[in-house]
Amino acid sequence: LAMATSAMATSAMEPLRQIFLQYLMPEECFDRFFLHLDFLHVPCLKIVLSKVLGFGIILGSIMVKLPQVFKLIGAKSAEGLSFGAILLELFAITGTMAYSIANSFPFSAWGEALFLMLQTLAIGFLIQHYRGNTLAGLLFLVVYFCTVSLLLSPVTPLLVVTTMQASNMPAIIVSRLLQAGMNYRNGHTGQLSAVSVFLLFAGSLARIFTSLQETGDSLMALTYVISSCCNSLIAAQVLYYWNCSPALRKKRE
Repeated sequence: LAMATSAMATSAMEPLRQIFLQYLMPEECFDRFFLHLDFLHVPCLKIVLSKVLGFGIILGSIMVKLPQVFKLIGAKSAEGLSFGAILLELFAITGTMAYSIANSFPFSAWGEALFLMLQTLAIGFLIQHYRGNTLAGLLFLVVYFCTVSLLLSPVTPLLVVTTMQASNMPAIIVSRLLQAGMNYRNGHTGQLSAVSVFLLFAGSLARIFTSLQETGDSLMALTYVISSCCNSLIAAQVLYYWNCSPALRKKRE
């Protein structure tokens, strides 16, 4: 009877086991948790935490820049946003995505780059559109998608993608400095979305842990360390200029 009960329990857990093994943990960790009831096994806990954080970041990335997009559309203005900063940010995101795909890293380690890329593209187009350069915005989209197709194709050597990933750090630094400089000159953060800024900062911090845990790639981890430091600068400016809107700035002047 005990054997029959055990067999039924094992059979009932099989669908759950397959899901866990595919998305959350290796078989060794599943056995430790559910067969040996060892829920305090630190290496397995780190693996599960990394996976959960990774998928959480990906889910959050689906909407992380939407507040920025909606703010631009609502204001019908791109005041305070640097298109150069957007281009450099897009370069960094694309480099991470192409490098991760080329090295066959798990989607949970880099998946947010895909959604951030699409939202950053939308922001770049809207900046051009609201500055009266809609045609230039459309050309920007076409050129970008052609470039990504080439990067992800077999004709692009791995060295090119690796070099691009290594260039992410200066690209991220310059991107954030451009935006920070514009904020300082304007005396406000314009149409920059505080929600998007703080979500990006939190996501880059979490990615330091997940990139080390899931890829073991120090280049990826260092990129997220630099990104977190730079994002913290923009977040600090958002707090500093919190009560200084463009309209209030003009009124004071």
